[in-house]
Amino acid sequence: MMTANQNKSSEIIFILLGFSDCPDLKEFLFLLFLVIYVVTVVGNLMMILIIRITPKLHTPMYFFLSNLSFVDFCYSTTITPKLLEILIVEDRSISFLSCIAQLFLVTTCVVTDAVLLAVMAYDRFVAICNPLLYTVTMSRKLCILLVAVAYSWGIISSMTLIYSLLVLSFCRTNIINNFFCEYSAIFAASFSDKKFIEIILFGLANFNTFCTLLTILTSYVFILFTIMKMPSISGRQKAFSTCASHFTAVIIFYGAILFLYCVPNSKSSWLLIRVSTVFYSVVIPMLNPLIYSLRNKDVKETVKKLIGGSSLAQ
Repeated sequence: MMTANQNKSSEIIFILLGFSDCPDLKEFLFLLFLVIYVVTVVGNLMMILIIRITPKLHTPMYFFLSNLSFVDFCYSTTITPKLLEILIVEDRSISFLSCIAQLFLVTTCVVTDAVLLAVMAYDRFVAICNPLLYTVTMSRKLCILLVAVAYSWGIISSMTLIYSLLVLSFCRTNIINNFFCEYSAIFAASFSDKKFIEIILFGLANFNTFCTLLTILTSYVFILFTIMKMPSISGRQKAFSTCASHFTAVIIFYGAILFLYCVPNSKSSWLLIRVSTVFYSVVIPMLNPLIYSLRNKDVKETVKKLIGGSSLAQ
């Protein structure tokens, strides 16, 4: 037996099973995930570029959106290359330190993503419920502060999870029935007493989910009441259109995560768990730029100008 906190972490190995039980599908899955990854990278980097070079899009909403695209790019790049690798090579092992590094980046991205979605909900609340004070309230300084808080809390939450693993003991070889270093799988592989740590981590996970989701739902309750009070139908439609992209992204993100953690933890449900994990960790980072580009008039106009070679400064 080896322990991570006895300078023997380099000898601990994790085996990522991935989709090894579906050998006939590995070529198809490799091509599918490769296409998804390329679309994700191009889509998110294009979104960042479009927002950066278009003066019309230099607003708080698009500032938050560019950061969301950056986090989604990092999220996908942390997971998908390793997924592609274990689909085509026989050796599915990953060292303890590499596994911890991947988990750190994944957790940071997921928590930051959730906080950014909450920040964007607050931004839409101010824009619709207090439009006259929007420019003053959502100042450049506040926007930078909110984004800094999102990244900082993501890192703090991730470091807390990592520390909880570093104090545990592991066997020399451990099996992870997934395609990346997912926390619960690593945690379950330890043979240490984990009751106290479980309580702390349960509180942290619920705190993050409850606070971000509460902020989003509260913002949209006020937004809905404000929209319903608008006298004109066109005003209501414009307000709904302003929130449509963000609300769609929220439903997909939280829907996938809540569904994943509601799946019974049994052998018969492992395939469903992996499919759900693929959706929220690989597919969602691809969907976000598509949602915001297809449902957003300003972004679509900018894309048309880029294709047509028109001036973006107009």
